[in-house]
Amino acid sequence: IDHVEGQGARTVLDVATGTADLAILAARRGMPEITGIDIAEAMLDAGQKKVDREGLSDHIRLLEARAEALPFGDGAFDAVMVAFGVRNFENLELGLLEMYRVTRAGGSVAILEFSTPRAFPLRQVYLFYFRHLLPVLGRWVSGVEGAYHYLPDTVLRFPQGTAFVAILEKAGYRDVAARRLSGGIATLYIGRR
Repeated sequence: IDHVEGQGARTVLDVATGTADLAILAARRGMPEITGIDIAEAMLDAGQKKVDREGLSDHIRLLEARAEALPFGDGAFDAVMVAFGVRNFENLELGLLEMYRVTRAGGSVAILEFSTPRAFPLRQVYLFYFRHLLPVLGRWVSGVEGAYHYLPDTVLRFPQGTAFVAILEKAGYRDVAARRLSGGIATLYIGRR
């Protein structure tokens, strides 16, 4: 949100908005027009209740849509943001191309995604927790076998760092940078159209 706000964005697309947490934070920061999209109707319903409860329905609209087929015109948004959603795109490259298409010339993209720490011993502790403890804790909490195998599997398969920067550049974004956060547990990727 700091990056998008710093770019002076007024129209923002929040891809994979889920329950609209990021959209709500952006609206609270004064961004006047935020559109959140997600493929999960139940998540959007929960998000709409939160938007209404916050009194932000004049600033946030939520729509069911796929990242790979955005129902907006070319250059419709000043900025596009995604938090912990791009690794779930059915087709990563197509989703990024669509995000690029709907971003106005000079507009920005901000993508926050899980990543793997590099430094010893944080990397080893993180990987042990992620691969072994998280699935057990997830099973205890949810009662569903394998409920938390999906998260580590998708994070460890997702292209990270320079590999993802190269994919963003291939989609057309310029001035792409990656900033590791929280010891490398997450990475913020930013770029311009």
